Amino acid sequence: MELHNMPDPSFTFAFQPIVDTKAREVLSYEALIRGPGNQPAYQIFEQVPAERMHLFDEKARIEAIGLATRLGICCDLNLNLLPRSLDSSPTAVLSTIEAANRNHLPITRIVLEVTEGEVIVDMAHFAELINEYRGLGVKLAIDDFGAGYSGLNLLVNFQPDQIKLDMFLVRGIDGHGPRQAIVRAIDQVCGDLGIDVIAEGVETIAEYEWLANQGVRLFQGYLFAKPGFESFPPIHYPESS
Repeated sequence: MELHNMPDPSFTFAFQPIVDTKAREVLSYEALIRGPGNQPAYQIFEQVPAERMHLFDEKARIEAIGLATRLGICCDLNLNLLPRSLDSSPTAVLSTIEAANRNHLPITRIVLEVTEGEVIVDMAHFAELINEYRGLGVKLAIDDFGAGYSGLNLLVNFQPDQIKLDMFLVRGIDGHGPRQAIVRAIDQVCGDLGIDVIAEGVETIAEYEWLANQGVRLFQGYLFAKPGFESFPPIHYPESS
């Protein structure tokens, strides 16, 4: 059976906000793939053959845009992108842009998230393609920054609009000196390069307060909102102690 004709598992999305705690507003919603009964993402991905994953990756972004616009999104939308999709399909990003146009979602509200730990074989070629799409208005985020081995290479080859600190760095940072030093350094570099820093996986007031005191204002995590299944969940803005 041809790859394009193979059936995909049923799926939908949950949406988790990225909030600006100083402005007390939602900067973006990240679309997180889920099963029709709110099953976790891995249960969906394990049903997709490896050779078809890039096609499924492309289809998922199109579907996420459709659902987000039906829900009335009025901010940015973060969508995950497998780097190998750019080489496997010439329409990987163009189809995302076309879906945004069909749904009257401004291209400038699309943020493509690339996970640092994913293997990018040809960094220069990847950077060239990404920068071409960024020229059309699409933004780029590096997810799980600090978890893999390619983070600094990504920053050297091109500067994303956002990085999302890996939750391993965030977890318990209020009481962990080495993590604090690393995050301070990342924040300094990103500040010099004009890159927004998002702290993801924030779950405690102590984590939030330490990061906020360092100047971080963009957050994502259970402290603010759990993912809303096919919905935009209510936001909780914590008060400092």
